[in-house]
Amino acid sequence: MNSPSSASPSYFGQTAAIRCERAAAELRAGRPVVISDGPRRLASIALDSSSPEGFAAFASAAGNRHYLFLTAARAQTLGITAANGIRIPLAGRDFAELPALAYLRDATAPAGAHPDGDALDAASVEVARLGLLLPAMVSVELDAAPSPFDDCLQLDTAALADGAGQAGQDYELVTRSPVPLRDVGMSEFAVFRGGVAQRDQVAVIVGNPDMGGIVPVRVHSSCLTGDLFGSLKCDCGDQLRRGLRTLKELGGGILLYLDQEGRGTGIAAKMRAYGYQHEGLDTIDADAQLGFGADERRYGSAVAMLRALGVQRIQLLTNNPTKVQHLRKAGIEVVGCVPVTGEITHENEQYLRTKATRAGHHLDVDALIMAAQ
Repeated sequence: MNSPSSASPSYFGQTAAIRCERAAAELRAGRPVVISDGPRRLASIALDSSSPEGFAAFASAAGNRHYLFLTAARAQTLGITAANGIRIPLAGRDFAELPALAYLRDATAPAGAHPDGDALDAASVEVARLGLLLPAMVSVELDAAPSPFDDCLQLDTAALADGAGQAGQDYELVTRSPVPLRDVGMSEFAVFRGGVAQRDQVAVIVGNPDMGGIVPVRVHSSCLTGDLFGSLKCDCGDQLRRGLRTLKELGGGILLYLDQEGRGTGIAAKMRAYGYQHEGLDTIDADAQLGFGADERRYGSAVAMLRALGVQRIQLLTNNPTKVQHLRKAGIEVVGCVPVTGEITHENEQYLRTKATRAGHHLDVDALIMAAQ
């Protein structure tokens, strides 16, 4: 079964985006997705949402030719350098063995692992990313003959590229409403909806900024534990509230609140990483155990909202030079940066040092500690 061309329109919307949404939903439900690239086809399920019964059914349908694909980041934690990830043959392996290979700590390099992941494996991981699942995929390459996977959702790589690209496009303003904020005063919340899965994203407009001029902007990725519950493991909640106050002090601006929990990995993966941090790993190494890179966030939705608000030139409230690069690459003119720091605690000091030394954030942690004394 071939999927429609990624360029062909659908009566009810863009076909590519819809198929990507359905593919991500299928993986989250534990069902296989078939990804094609020309004559090549790959059937995959996400280990994160699979079950012993589902795995057994997949293995049977695959004729025991199935394998586990792990990303380069996870492979490195197993002592294997493989730029395109690794494939681990699964014939004879029980479902209970797979978590140790895929995301648990202190696993050893498995026998038979091949550093030969390719574009189809990367595509399966991209679908898992859209579904906020761990990037550990149980897959099998299909031949031209009919197979039990023919009735599964089919997605070609061109449609995946088009649909995933729309994750940061086509955002439409849904509603605007005044909201009084503590320490900030009357602000306006503008809710946008769009991209793959039609997520809602929020622009908080503080004061009355001149949208045609240089607008102070804070791009803030959601942090449930820090923003809402006051977690001491990070400085996110402090940055959120201080960012809003700084916008007021600068005469008005915009805070973009992005649905990107855990640096783009999702709340479940974030809590797994929190567990590893509790055991002593820093935030980057904890994410690597799960197969993620140092930062999986994307900023297409931020760019779409700024453009919808008529903003082209900004003063960015950030310590993160990578965020500046992303916005500039997308055509937003960043004319300067304003640092936004939070309170340093015993619990978050190592987290902040990791951001400075390994992620390149402009943070002088020792100076901040001295200033707080």
